[in-house]
Amino acid sequence: MNLDKAKLWTKDFIVVSSVNFLLTLIFYLLMVTIAVYAVNEYDASTSEAGLVTGIFIIGTLIGRLFIGRMIDSIGRKKTLFIGLAFFTLTTLLYFCNLGITFLMMNRFIHGLALGVASTATGTIVAQIIPASRKGEGIGYYSMSATLATAIGPFIGLYMSQHTTFPVIFGFCLALGIISLIIASFLYVPVLETPAKTAGMKGTKVSDFIEPKAVPIAFITLAVSICYSSVLSFINFYAIEINLVNTASFFFIVYSIAVLVSRPFTGRTMDRKGANFIMYPAFLLLSAGMIVLSMAHSSTALLLSGVLIGLGFGNMQSCTQAVAVKLTPPHRMGLATSTFFIFLDAGLGFGPYVLGLIIPVTGYSSLYVIMGILALVSIVFYYFLHGRKDAAVRMSMNSSASM
Repeated sequence: MNLDKAKLWTKDFIVVSSVNFLLTLIFYLLMVTIAVYAVNEYDASTSEAGLVTGIFIIGTLIGRLFIGRMIDSIGRKKTLFIGLAFFTLTTLLYFCNLGITFLMMNRFIHGLALGVASTATGTIVAQIIPASRKGEGIGYYSMSATLATAIGPFIGLYMSQHTTFPVIFGFCLALGIISLIIASFLYVPVLETPAKTAGMKGTKVSDFIEPKAVPIAFITLAVSICYSSVLSFINFYAIEINLVNTASFFFIVYSIAVLVSRPFTGRTMDRKGANFIMYPAFLLLSAGMIVLSMAHSSTALLLSGVLIGLGFGNMQSCTQAVAVKLTPPHRMGLATSTFFIFLDAGLGFGPYVLGLIIPVTGYSSLYVIMGILALVSIVFYYFLHGRKDAAVRMSMNSSASM
């Protein structure tokens, strides 16, 4: 079967990728500004400001956990609209100055809404991508989030320096409304769901988590902990090594590396399997962490961004593609939510755990440890998925050709 014959860039694929871009952009824009807002507006302590930031991720995790099992009974497009509506409404509530407790509650609900909406977009895109181009399609879809990862913090920091927080919230509200308008053009084919899934009562773990996606999601957890050390502590490390100005370009370089490589890695995964991408990606991530730990020049710091982008950036889309490929169509919602639950857990709780060891290790040694963790993850990957990848790929190819 010719992989290129199946159409990928449909109207619906572009629509759902655009919505995902806007959601992720708002998320990262607020992540880099909301702690400062809490301190300036409510005189919050450092720990309270951290909770204002982190409670959003807790809400996202809970949203993903519960919507994964209900998305097909509610309807995938309807779930997306519910999530987007609450996401936009809670963005509007940032204008309400009702104290730090209300802000935390709103951040939690805002995160819950993101968990619902982003699980819906991930599930819908997995459904509409042709089976023969699943890896390539999810790779392109993930690029929407990669772009937002670079653009969101840049816009947030720029606006916080040149405008007021009400203007920032107004900008996010406008983006939320635009996402709702764009989503209205989305068509999602009705999926036949087996009768046994219609009456799920939530009495089993499999009603909340897709067991087939757990092994690859565990790998995602491990490598996302590595990446969380960069997200959370790169600025502190840059101050320590006197490279603050260069650090502002780190995620731009990271994103460029992902954008340039993602089309190649997605097609390669579809043709040759996940192992062909994952094993080199582990090595690249590890090398990026080691280079970062020894960075004393702008060149070294930016080189580490390129290596980490080629490593973690491509692992993220590859593991997501594996999760949905291993799962029956009617459980793609659970598979998608399972993947993101493990990803968010690594990114959300990783900084807290790593923050406990930084006083002992320092930043440089922390990144050495993360490089070692990336190498150790190769062993886990081999036993959890790598040794089965060839057999899985042969099975998928046989199904696609029937």
